[in-house]
Amino acid sequence: MNHDRFIVPPGKKISLREYDPAFTGKYESKEEALQKLQLDIERKAELQGMLYADDTYSVLLIFQAMDAAGKDGAIKHVMSGVNPQGCQVFSFKVPSSEELDHDFLWRTTKALPERGRIGIFNRSYYEEVLIVRVHPAILQAQRIPDGEKNDDIWKKRFAAINNLEHYLTQNGTVILKFFLHVSKEEQKKRFLARIDTPEKNWKFSLGDAKERAHWDDYMKAYEDVFHHTSTDWAPWYIIPADRKWFTRAAIADIIVAKLKSLDLNYPTLTEQHKKELLNAREMLEGEKA
Repeated sequence: MNHDRFIVPPGKKISLREYDPAFTGKYESKEEALQKLQLDIERKAELQGMLYADDTYSVLLIFQAMDAAGKDGAIKHVMSGVNPQGCQVFSFKVPSSEELDHDFLWRTTKALPERGRIGIFNRSYYEEVLIVRVHPAILQAQRIPDGEKNDDIWKKRFAAINNLEHYLTQNGTVILKFFLHVSKEEQKKRFLARIDTPEKNWKFSLGDAKERAHWDDYMKAYEDVFHHTSTDWAPWYIIPADRKWFTRAAIADIIVAKLKSLDLNYPTLTEQHKKELLNAREMLEGEKA
């Protein structure tokens, strides 16, 4: 799969209208994509073990999307088979009072993955330049100096995000940022399915439908985010999300390719360690039954 077609070129202004949410690439069928997904899941599990043993890199997966784009399902399916001890998932909702008493990066920074682990952000610090931008009242209620509550704040936050991500990558954190691009029409279908299916009712709230009135504002906010924060060290991937099976296959393929590119290795044993293993074998084999 050619991953470059999904990457937002650093510094380039793009229009989401140029990206087809229903794109399914080379796959001729859903079954073919699911077979590839399963292979990638198995390979990813192997690579995760090497990532942990190598203890040099950490991986941060950031998922952003409009409601009903399939973030939760993508995380569930793509990360199946991963050792839970080596993976952490954080979902960032409305900031708590404690979180509002810190800078906007604080709550996500303290959740960053340690070396050898995979961290998943289901939404992230990017909410502070998306929902906060679409709903100015949220910004006005934040506990920051009034002089900072102006149009310049978005460029300042973009710069802070870029600086953080650059610093993290320089210190061994691999950052993959996925925007699940669902069409407004497909979102409507999924909302109606949630309403019509009793076991899915809990996923839907009236607020979800009301947010659709701000669709164009969100698209503009996302486009500005991509323009200012898709970088060489942490590019954005715009993943078509109208076909969930393709979304999951594409994300898994990108993750596996990135892990493979790290040239991960199991630690090399010293001669002393090898001797200790031989001694341990002799001790175990010499035990009386």
